[in-house]
Amino acid sequence: MIIWIIFAALATAVTAALLRPLSTPRAAFPGGSVGAGRVYRDQLSELESELASGQILPAEYQLAKAEIARRLFRAADASASHDLATSTRPMFWMKLAIAAFLSLGSISLYVVLGSPDLSSKALQHRLNEPGRGLAILIRKTEEHLARTPGDGRGWDVIAPIYLRSGRLVDALSAYYNAIRLLGPSVGRLDGLAETLTTASNGIVTAEARSVLQQSQALDAANPRTLFYLALALEQEGKAAEAKTAFEALAKQSPPDAPWLAAVGEHIIKNGGRPEISANGN
Repeated sequence: MIIWIIFAALATAVTAALLRPLSTPRAAFPGGSVGAGRVYRDQLSELESELASGQILPAEYQLAKAEIARRLFRAADASASHDLATSTRPMFWMKLAIAAFLSLGSISLYVVLGSPDLSSKALQHRLNEPGRGLAILIRKTEEHLARTPGDGRGWDVIAPIYLRSGRLVDALSAYYNAIRLLGPSVGRLDGLAETLTTASNGIVTAEARSVLQQSQALDAANPRTLFYLALALEQEGKAAEAKTAFEALAKQSPPDAPWLAAVGEHIIKNGGRPEISANGN
């Protein structure tokens, strides 16, 4: 009986929340959400460019794409909500239909699909079912790797996730394992170098530079590798060499490369001409 009282209270609260915008006239919301949607679409285009140029890994691309899409949907929902709020006429029949649909629909659905007498499941039981959240996926991957630590592909997938989540110690361990089991690749080596640099507060350490040089041997034109190697020269006080390295990176980059702005700043910082970063010649 208690469960039905709880459901009734929740249905009432949700109904009231949904009917409030239909009853309260508000001023039209400026087109900020439209601008936000445009920004998110530009971010998606930039993300695809980074993937095509090898600046990010496919796993990083999927995570970033999901986050941008989530923000885009939120902006679209905000725009729709504000457009609805501009109406000033009473919408009695719409409110009545919403209230009836929520009440009858939710109760009918629960009667068909629900199980009020079913006991709660422990975390471990939920983890054994398909997870929808990133945290659950990480946890399941960690449990898989605990059982099969020789799965290099698992370490390769979770390493950049650890890095983007700020779990640098775990990221280092994952990258080392992935390289040990699968061998070196540009993506793994660059990810390891970035993790080492991040763990050192942005300083390209000797170990990170050694890793970058291994990556450069595999792909001499990889922009991510070249950027960090040039940054290492700058941090060592070799301004002339750093300027030359950054200028070379700017010249080989496409005009719309997303990293050109940062490269241009470092060219100027080391005494170069800003025109090089602007047009790549």
